[in-house]
Amino acid sequence: MSCLVEIKNLSFSYQDGRTALQELDLSICEGEKVGIVGSNGAGKSTLLLQLNGVLQGTGDVRIAGDQVCRQNLGRIRSLVGLVFQDPDDQLFSPTVFEDVAFGPLYMGLDESAVSLRVREALESVGMDGMEERVPNRMSLGEKKLVAIATVLAMRPRILALDEPTAALDARARRTILGVLKHLDETLVVATHDLSLVAEVLDRTIVMDRGEVVADGPTAEILRDEAFLAEHGLI
Repeated sequence: MSCLVEIKNLSFSYQDGRTALQELDLSICEGEKVGIVGSNGAGKSTLLLQLNGVLQGTGDVRIAGDQVCRQNLGRIRSLVGLVFQDPDDQLFSPTVFEDVAFGPLYMGLDESAVSLRVREALESVGMDGMEERVPNRMSLGEKKLVAIATVLAMRPRILALDEPTAALDARARRTILGVLKHLDETLVVATHDLSLVAEVLDRTIVMDRGEVVADGPTAEILRDEAFLAEHGLI
């Protein structure tokens, strides 16, 4: 498998002086399904935002060999699709179709190509037939599915999701898990939901206070309850 994400000596501090990431080194190969877990403030979301340049720290972050820097952001963001925790941060159009079509239109695709991408993306998340729905009148679970579809329509190689099951009821959560299981893209998921990690993601990276404290097969890491408790995960 080719290495899609290469991170070396990555550190990041916010303007208030809080250090969020400390000298991280890690790599993610194409096709991997990776969970990033940790207690609040561990650096999970900050790390996710480094992958497509929303935040940029010191060190070296490369996606498919290209450095994440200002000059490369267009290409980087075509490779890494970011799905925010709150879908209202991502959905802003009058209809589902327009939201999902926004990215492909911005890419300059013609009408037929845009329509195909919208149809395929909505089918991938089980929302086909919902093109004319109004996003702000949908349930949270439906909004999260549409937000994933908006990113899939761009055909990224990496899908990075921040807390995809947060605040969902049991049925909506199960639907999201079913969608994630069947996606072919490389997945990087920042989450507190250890059941999601166990069911969907083969590899788990544990973060604590901005550092990677474990990185390995999910089943092996989740088996060590003392370790999980030590780092605020159970």
